[in-house]
Amino acid sequence: MKLHTIGYWGAYPNVNEATSCYLVEDNQTKILLDCGSGALSKLQNVIKLEELDAVFISHTHTDHMADIYSLEYAMLILHQLGKRKEPLDVYVYTDNVSDLLFEFPHVMRVHPIHLTESVKIGSLSVTFAETIHEIPCCAMKISDPHGNVLVYSADTGYSKRLIDFADKADTLLIECSFYAEQQGLTKGHLASYEVADIASKAAVKNIILTHFPHYGNINQLKEEVKSKTDQSVYLAKEGLTITI
Repeated sequence: MKLHTIGYWGAYPNVNEATSCYLVEDNQTKILLDCGSGALSKLQNVIKLEELDAVFISHTHTDHMADIYSLEYAMLILHQLGKRKEPLDVYVYTDNVSDLLFEFPHVMRVHPIHLTESVKIGSLSVTFAETIHEIPCCAMKISDPHGNVLVYSADTGYSKRLIDFADKADTLLIECSFYAEQQGLTKGHLASYEVADIASKAAVKNIILTHFPHYGNINQLKEEVKSKTDQSVYLAKEGLTITI
């Protein structure tokens, strides 16, 4: 199983970059975790859009789903061109899926995410856990047939539930929105030392930091996390691919 970083900024994309979006694939299956602003253009550097098997949206803040509407139009065109026959399945964690204004249900099937259910897409299985955020939001755990596990935190404040959910995962892709000195600034996002604490208690093998602020030195986030843990720490960036 491979993880490709497509977008990694919080709030809005930097020039020629994208907000939250991650491609997970193995030899049989390709799924997208979130589809933020600028993501659709960047994704096509890695795969053809007709290859997507499913999309999972952690919550309905636009930095995590802005490009899902462009993706719907892409699916429409790909159907019209004969490049895709099946509708794309999109799973969204929200109070009311019907509030999402999709126009073409014959090319995009939208499903609510239920925390108690797992979703199997091809060879990959996805389970969920609610996070601490301003609106309903869920973390995701992706498992392949070989027992490899990726956990994506999505947006969250400090949570024991996330520690338990990520227990002994091979890779934890986790938001790191604030520097250590800003810890406690908001309940809905994590600062660097909180990230280190969650990852250490969950005993994950690798940590990938993402959802960065638009100020300061991003490398400082990595150094602050590394100062509190012996685990491997990476910064998400465009083109980063990790085998899990």
